[in-house]
Formats: sequence, C-alpha cells, structure tokens
Amino acid sequence: MNVIGSRPDGWWRDRHGAMVRLVGVLERFAASAGAHVTVVFERPPVAPIASGVIEIGHAPRPGRDSGDAEIIRRVGSDPQPGTLRVVTSDRALADQVRAAGASVEAARAFRDRLDGLSPGTE
Repeated sequence: MNVIGSRPDGWWRDRHGAMVRLVGVLERFAASAGAHVTVVFERPPVAPIASGVIEIGHAPRPGRDSGDAEIIRRVGSDPQPGTLRVVTSDRALADQVRAAGASVEAARAFRDRLDGLSPGTE
C-alpha cells in the first residue's frame, strides 16, 4: 500500500481498484525489467486478483502492520535475501529488511519509475 499511497489520487475511495491497477502496472514492470515481482497486500483482496506474471501475496491475518510482518517473514525465510529489494516508505520496515540482508527502495521513487514505463500506466 506504500506504492499506492505514494500519490494522493483518491485511491482510498476504491481500494480494490487501486490494488488491481497496481498489479497491472507491476506486471508491465516485471515484463519490461525481466524481474520477479511479488506484491504483498495487508489483507486478501475483496475480489481475488490473479496474475500469471507476478506473485500476489497478503498477510495471513489483517491488522496493523500485518503486511509489513509478512514482508519481514518472507525476507527472513529467503535463502538469498541479498537478491531482494523491498519497496517501502516505512522506516521501521526498511530497517528490518536491511538487517535481514535485503535492499530497500523508497515507494515514491519506485512509483516514479513505474510511471515512466509508458503513458497511461495508471
């Protein structure tokens, strides 16, 4: 949600739509960059969102910082955390995943890169 929330474009009025749009732009990013991409949401989407290009994950239980906890769990269980980049604007999450060996990119900077993929990315 850090990437979605990095631009105050009214996403909160249609949270599910914002999640669907993010998955779409992440699919384009993954295809253009040749990257493995995983998006982790705080809770399962109200209506399922599927992708054959990126992995869509969510916290096992909704709650405060549940998405962050799931990201930390995934980084901590990865056999090569140094190959991972976590996109977040949350300082505590950034500190924890760096300590586990992953790199961090600010959500706003990543959003700017997504926006630069092609016109109409979102």
